[in-house]
Amino acid sequence: MAYSTVLVGTDGSTSSFRAVSAAAGLAAATGATLVLACAYVPMRESERTAAADRLGDLAYKVSGSTPADDALRAAREHAVAAGAQDIVLAAEQGDAVDVLVRLAGEVEADLLVVGNRGLNSLAGRLLGSVPSNVSHRAGCDVLIVHTTPGGR
Repeated sequence: MAYSTVLVGTDGSTSSFRAVSAAAGLAAATGATLVLACAYVPMRESERTAAADRLGDLAYKVSGSTPADDALRAAREHAVAAGAQDIVLAAEQGDAVDVLVRLAGEVEADLLVVGNRGLNSLAGRLLGSVPSNVSHRAGCDVLIVHTTPGGR
């Protein structure tokens, strides 16, 4: 199947970069646009103040979407290394599942790619995991990439 827009979620973790590389390879092979997405939840003011006191000049690293932007820049490097050429970055405020499903609709993604982290964990089974919830809610094809040892 040919895809024109591939969306992949990343949180900046090593395992999420494996999903990014897989999505980038597919995007490169099909000539698709690759959308790299990172959801973030802003820190409460008290947390931000405490972090700013400890971090000093580096306090900007925990403000607003900066951590998500940093994750996206790193993910872009992985995507380029895997051959993707047309890359769009999206740092969006909100829950990861909500952001990925909403963004997939907005960019008219044909394929949404996520890693399997949390899929077989106890917390994932009790609370639901990003890959499981995305697979149930997305209005497009979903690819769950094996990104963790032993599927955990």
